[in-house]
Amino acid sequence: MKPSNRVPSDIDLASLSIDVRGELDMPSRRLFGKRILTLGGLAMLTGCSLSDDKSVDTFLASVSRMNDRVQAWLFDPNRLAPTYTEAQITRPFPFNAFYGIDEVPHVDGSDFRLKVSGLVRNRKDWTLAELYALPQAEQITRHICVEGWSAIGRWGGTPFAEFLKRVGADTSAKYVGFKCADDYYESIDMRTALHPQTLLTFTFDGQQLPEKYGYPMKLRMPTKLGYKNPKHIMEIFVTNTFPGGYWVDQGYNWFGGS
Repeated sequence: MKPSNRVPSDIDLASLSIDVRGELDMPSRRLFGKRILTLGGLAMLTGCSLSDDKSVDTFLASVSRMNDRVQAWLFDPNRLAPTYTEAQITRPFPFNAFYGIDEVPHVDGSDFRLKVSGLVRNRKDWTLAELYALPQAEQITRHICVEGWSAIGRWGGTPFAEFLKRVGADTSAKYVGFKCADDYYESIDMRTALHPQTLLTFTFDGQQLPEKYGYPMKLRMPTKLGYKNPKHIMEIFVTNTFPGGYWVDQGYNWFGGS
């Protein structure tokens, strides 16, 4: 039996509309540009029945998954995000995390070891000195936060594709995951991992990466929204099993950019 797309009278349409717009309004989530779909049309596309709170949650999750599929389809691994001049850098660059600045984790660089695991040939742990010795690149790009603000920063480090090559990563695998010192965790698709602007960063604005911005390293992806850029990275792993993410597991889109 096909699900009904009729919205019952006990569903708060105004609140539901706000939730749906929250899924669609962010730059990376504008599925159809002119936002011409109705609520009923979206329900038909997702195959969800809007009969109670649980079905509404299912509906919103379906919209989110549809966003992920469309963003992945739109993603061009050769298309570069805009770059900027040094004069355009935002100073001071904003601090942003799921905790206050006084709770930023402290990582001792002297005994730090980056763990590499999963579908890689070389699972050795990396010291900061070894990481700093890798080929270096720099970019001035815009960080776009899901909360609606943006800032331009100067980031330096090694192209992530180069790092994956050094560890013998299986680049046919689906995902690259990250575990962080502040209990954050994230994952990205392999095509984004290999994008030429995806950078494993060790510096900010020409200086060692400050703790508040992610020391000892942050993955910087100008093709993704800010929450997809993990900081304080302690482990990187390659896998075909979907790893989720800190905010993704709370309802955010997984792809998070296009």
